[in-house]
Amino acid sequence: METQVGIVGAGPAGLLLAHLLQRAGIESVVLEARTREYVEHRVRAGVLEHGTVEVLKETGVGERLEREGMLHHGVELRFGGTGHRIDFSALAGGRAITVYGQQEVVKDLIAARLQSGGALHFEAEVTSIDPERGVIRFGDEELRCAVIAGCDGFHGVCREAVQDRLRIYERVYPFAWLGILAHAAPSSEELIYTHSDRGFALHSMRSPEVTRNYLQVPPDEDVGEWSDERIWEELQQRMATVDGDFILQEGEIFEKGVTPMRSFVAEPLRHGKLFLAGDAAHIVPPTGAKGLNLAVADIRVLARGLRSYCKDGDGTRLDEYSDRCLRRVWRVQHFSWWMTSMLHRFEGDAFEAKLQRSQLEYVVRSHAAATTLAENYVGLDLEDV
Repeated sequence: METQVGIVGAGPAGLLLAHLLQRAGIESVVLEARTREYVEHRVRAGVLEHGTVEVLKETGVGERLEREGMLHHGVELRFGGTGHRIDFSALAGGRAITVYGQQEVVKDLIAARLQSGGALHFEAEVTSIDPERGVIRFGDEELRCAVIAGCDGFHGVCREAVQDRLRIYERVYPFAWLGILAHAAPSSEELIYTHSDRGFALHSMRSPEVTRNYLQVPPDEDVGEWSDERIWEELQQRMATVDGDFILQEGEIFEKGVTPMRSFVAEPLRHGKLFLAGDAAHIVPPTGAKGLNLAVADIRVLARGLRSYCKDGDGTRLDEYSDRCLRRVWRVQHFSWWMTSMLHRFEGDAFEAKLQRSQLEYVVRSHAAATTLAENYVGLDLEDV
C-alpha cells in the first residue's frame, strides 16, 4: 500500500489533518486502533477556542457546531465566596469560546471523511513505524508514505518509535481532577472556576441538559470512594457563595473518573518523515482548556507545510514545523501552568495560598491582567505566538 500522507490516529488531530488534505487534493490514509463507536463516544475536552471554531466552520464541518455549540463570552473566577466575571469579548477584541464536546467534533470529522470517500480504517492497530523510510506497519499490511503524521496520542507508537531522539520536559502535579457528567441543567450561563480552602472546583456544561463538573482530589484517589451524594455535597461546599444565592443544580451522574494532571513536551516534533502532533507531542493540564485547541494549531501548521511540499515540492514550511509549533506549545504550557498554579490548593503551603489569593485579586482588579487571561483563553493567533 502507498499514500502521500499516512496518519496514525483518528482523534481530532488526525481527522482534521485528513480533512484539510482532502480539500487540498492530497491523498492520505487514516489508521485507528480503536472502533468507530469508541472514538465517537470517548468524552474529552469541550471548550473550543475562537480560532478552532473558525477552522471548522471555514472548512465545511461547522454546521452542527454552529447549531448546537454554546457560545460563551466570558468565565467566572470565584474565590472567597465571591464571583468575578472575566469578559472575553470586551478584553479580547470580540472573540469568544464555544462549548462543544470533543467527541462531537470527532463525529463531524468522521462523517466528512466518509462522505468524501477518503481512506479511514478502524481497528487497524499500528505495530511499528519507520520514520526514515516512511513505513507504517499494521496487522499484516505495510503502508509506504511520503510523510507520516503521528496523531496517536500520549500512549501511541509514533513517539515511542523515536523515543531515543527526544528531549522530554515534564511536570507532574500533586493532584488530579475527579470529573463527572450529570443529567442536570447548567447552574450558570458560563464556566465557573472556583478556588477554595477545600480545593479547586469547576462547573462546566456540555448541553442545556448535561453538566460537567470537576473536583480537585489527590492523584491516587479511588473514584469508587466517591458516592454521588458525596460528590454533590463537596461541589456545593466548594462553590458556595457568601450571600448563599448560588445553588448547584444536581442530577443523575452517568459518568465519573479521575484525570491526572501533568505538563509534558517532547522536542523536536519532526524526525525524518515523521511529524508528531497533538497529544503525541505534548500534554497540558486541563485547567486552561487547551489540549484539543493546541492539537488543532499543530495541524494547521502541518497542513500548510504539506500543501507546499506535495503541490510545489517546497519543504521549507515542513522544515519549520517543529520550531513554529513549539513557540505556541510553550506559550500554552505557561498559560495552563499559571491557571493551574493559581486555582488549586497545595497541601500545607500557607505561603502559596497567600500568593494565590493575591494573584486572583490582581487578575480581577487589573485590566491588563484580565486581558492576559482573556487573550490566552480564547486563543492567540498563530502569528501572535
